[in-house]
Amino acid sequence: MKQIFALFLLTIASAIPSLSQAQLLSPQDAGTGPQPIDRIVAVVEDDVILQSELNDAVGAIQQQYASQPGQLPPIDVLRRQVLDRLILMKLQLQRADDQGVRVSDADVDQAVQNVANQNKMTPDQLRGAVEQSGLSFTAFRQQLHDQLIVQKLHQSVVHDSVSVTESEINNLLNSPTYKAGEVHLAHIQVSMPSGASAADIQNAQTKAEQALAAIKGGMDFKAAAIRFSDAPDALDGGDLGWRRIDEVPPAFVDTIDGMKTGEVSGILRGPTGFHIIQLMGQRAPSKQMVTEYHARQILIRPSELLSATQAQQKAQDLYNRIVNKHQDFAKLAKDNSNDDTTANAGGDMGWFQQSDWGAMIGQKVDEMKDGEISQPIQSEAGWHIIQRLGTRSSDMTTQVARDQARQAIGNRKADQAYDDYLRGLRSSSYVKILVPELVDPNSSDNKVAS
Repeated sequence: MKQIFALFLLTIASAIPSLSQAQLLSPQDAGTGPQPIDRIVAVVEDDVILQSELNDAVGAIQQQYASQPGQLPPIDVLRRQVLDRLILMKLQLQRADDQGVRVSDADVDQAVQNVANQNKMTPDQLRGAVEQSGLSFTAFRQQLHDQLIVQKLHQSVVHDSVSVTESEINNLLNSPTYKAGEVHLAHIQVSMPSGASAADIQNAQTKAEQALAAIKGGMDFKAAAIRFSDAPDALDGGDLGWRRIDEVPPAFVDTIDGMKTGEVSGILRGPTGFHIIQLMGQRAPSKQMVTEYHARQILIRPSELLSATQAQQKAQDLYNRIVNKHQDFAKLAKDNSNDDTTANAGGDMGWFQQSDWGAMIGQKVDEMKDGEISQPIQSEAGWHIIQRLGTRSSDMTTQVARDQARQAIGNRKADQAYDDYLRGLRSSSYVKILVPELVDPNSSDNKVAS
C-alpha cells in the first residue's frame, strides 16, 4: 500500500497538467504515540497553518521516501521546506479566492478519474486504496480541488501576459545558438527574494556553493536537491523531466551543450537566483512524418425544414445515386451538400491529417480504401457521405519545429511570468512564523509587508 500511495504522489502532476508551481501533499499520521496539543505554527495573511497540518505533510514526504530515507535532509530542514510549500499553497488559494476562481464537483470528479486511470484503477478501487493507506478520501478530493484552483490561477496570471509572435519563432529557429533535440535535466535552484539586497544575494550564493561542494564530495544530486533547492520540485529531487532544448532558458543552453550525460554544471546565475544543473540524458531530434488523407464529402444537415430522419433518408438516397446509379459525386455535392467550405469544390476536402476534420471522420477515412465511398455516417453536424481519394506520407518536420518553437517560447514566458508572480506574492504578503526553529535564517519571513 505504501508503494501505491507513493504512486499517487508521482502521477498526480500528469493527471492535472501544468501544475509546475505546486505539489500535492497528502496527510498521514506524523507518528505514533501521544501527540502534543495542536498549535499555530504560521500566520499566512488571514489564515493559519497548524502544527498538525505540518506534521501530516512532513509525514507524507517521509513515507514517500521510506525506502530511501537518506535522500531526505535533516528533519529541521525538511520541516522548513514543507512549511514553505504549505505557505505558498495558502497564498495561492487566497489570491484565487479573491479573484473568484472556482472549481466544480464535476472538475474534481474528472481529476479523480484521471488519477484512477494513471494507476490502472477504477474510481472505486482508488477510493479503497486511498482509505486503506490511512488517508480520508474527502481530504484526497480536497487536495485535488486545491490543485485545480492553483492551475486556474496559473492560467489566469499568464493568459494576458504571454504572447508569441511569428518573428519570435523565426528568430529562435534562425538563431545560430538554436539546437533541436531533447534533454533530461535535474536542477537545484537557490532563490533570492524579490528586490534582493546585497546580503540576500551573498546568502544565496553561499548556499549554492555549499550545495555544489556537497555534490563534489559525493552526495547524490537528487539528495542535494532535496536538501538545498528552493524550487517547488525540490522534494522530488529537482527532476525537470525531458524538455526540448528550445525550452531551456537561453542562458543555460551553452552550458548544457558542453556537458556529458551525468555531468553536473557549476553555479549559474539567473534572474531569480543561482542554479546547478545535472544533464541526466539527451536525445537527437527525429524526422516528423505524418499520414495525410485526400477525401471529399457530402453533408446533409438537419434544419427547421428537414428533420433528422429526413436528413438521414436524403443522405441515403444520395449514396444510392452515387453507388448504384453511378451519378457524379462532385455534381451531387455541389447541388446538395450543406458544407459551405467544400460544396462549391465538389465536396473536395483537400489534404488533411486524421484529426483535422474531427475524430469521427478521421477514424472513418483511416479505415477506408482509396476510391471507397462510405455509407452515410452521423456526426454532430449531420449526415456525411465520404469518399477517400488518396493518402500520402508528408514530412512535417518544419511545421512541427515551428509549433514546438511557439510552445517553447510560450512555456518559457509563462514559467517566468508565474515565477515572478509567486515571488511578488510572497514578498508582499503577511507571513509570520511563530515557531523559531521553523524560521529559515536566510529568509525574509516574519517581515510584515509595508
